[in-house]
Amino acid sequence: MSSRLVYSTETGRLCPDCGKPLADCVCKAAAKSKPQGDGNVKVARESKGRGGKTVTLVRGLALDAVALAALGKQLRSACGSGGTVKDGVIEIQGDHCDLVIENLKKLGHNPKRTGG
Repeated sequence: MSSRLVYSTETGRLCPDCGKPLADCVCKAAAKSKPQGDGNVKVARESKGRGGKTVTLVRGLALDAVALAALGKQLRSACGSGGTVKDGVIEIQGDHCDLVIENLKKLGHNPKRTGG
């Protein structure tokens, strides 16, 4: 079993993955810039666990965090409602599946509707 240095009195805490000081670590930045989706864009309507409120979910977009946030903003403004981006999933308040699918097709994606 190999042991790894986790703290240095010179630099402070070290990254457990690359061994560099946390201020100079590039592991976290590289992980955030990777696309989280698999490219299979799925649009679904969900209301479970949300107090009966309906939301439209867009999963599987192979975009980095910045592009995903920009697309989320664009879709929310097209639907005229609020929402957020969490863990690579765009959430839009309300049932806007058809409008979201139409906008994603215009942007060159191939979305599919999932769920009931």
